[in-house]
Amino acid sequence: MGFDEMDVDTIWMDGEFVDWDDAQIHVLTHGLHYGSGVFEGARCYDTEQGPAIFRWDEHLERLYQSCKPYEMEIDHSRAELTEATVELIQRQDLASCYIRPIAFYGYNSLGVSPGDCPTRTAIAVWPWGAYLGEDALENGIEVMVSSWRKHASSQIPTNAKTTGLYVNSMLAGEEARRNGYAEAIVLNKEGDVAEGPGENLFMVRDGEIYTPGLSESILDGITRDTVITLAEDLGYTVHDTVSISRGELNTADELFFTGSAAEVTPIRKVDNVVIGDGSRGPVTEELQSKFFEVVERRTDEYDEWFDYV
Repeated sequence: MGFDEMDVDTIWMDGEFVDWDDAQIHVLTHGLHYGSGVFEGARCYDTEQGPAIFRWDEHLERLYQSCKPYEMEIDHSRAELTEATVELIQRQDLASCYIRPIAFYGYNSLGVSPGDCPTRTAIAVWPWGAYLGEDALENGIEVMVSSWRKHASSQIPTNAKTTGLYVNSMLAGEEARRNGYAEAIVLNKEGDVAEGPGENLFMVRDGEIYTPGLSESILDGITRDTVITLAEDLGYTVHDTVSISRGELNTADELFFTGSAAEVTPIRKVDNVVIGDGSRGPVTEELQSKFFEVVERRTDEYDEWFDYV
């Protein structure tokens, strides 16, 4: 569904609420030419207690941390961004939505150095269902290992959620879709598993759970951290600092993606190799069920993860 089909009409931009169609920038904006921006993706869930933003503090913290390598200063406090986001959701009467804060170097000069370019900040919210489709959550998706490699942290900081870096994700994802797959898996420069274009990856083997460590050129995903916490609280052993070889994907009992957009999405095939029995595995199903129980507030556990609108 395109934005024109959605019932959203307001964006917060640099301290003001503006009409959706008026939230514009100059064509010579630094961030447009050089990808010099940082962003976040969070979700607000419809719960019996009202709309609830999931792990908002952690998303804000990562936004500000992502600015540091680029010496970018957001001219608004965390409290201001939180207040703006809550009011934006209220103004558009959304029970659930996706939340996209972004900060980027704006218009002033167009050398590679941002120089005196101002930092612009905006927040948009809109209704967004299952990122990879509702069927994917139950039946899983087919993915391919991309020919594109994930950049290393010695080249560009991998733990900063930087706008320009998602060209790498776009190339991998579009390659997969051209070949008939729903999504890609990207390897790091060593040839081991990094992550998906917009998701972290988990593997289940012999009842234990594995996910590539932060040194494997991955983003430190907030949903990744959530699932690790839920899994350990459910009694699973989680190995979260490991390297996973490409070959291990084919012999895994279960594989799944996590992410604010993807939530918990099973993987049923990799490069046409069937994973497990080709359906959502029991560990994935238990973790997915627990995840949605938590985010939909059907349990009193983990209430500290939520900011109610």
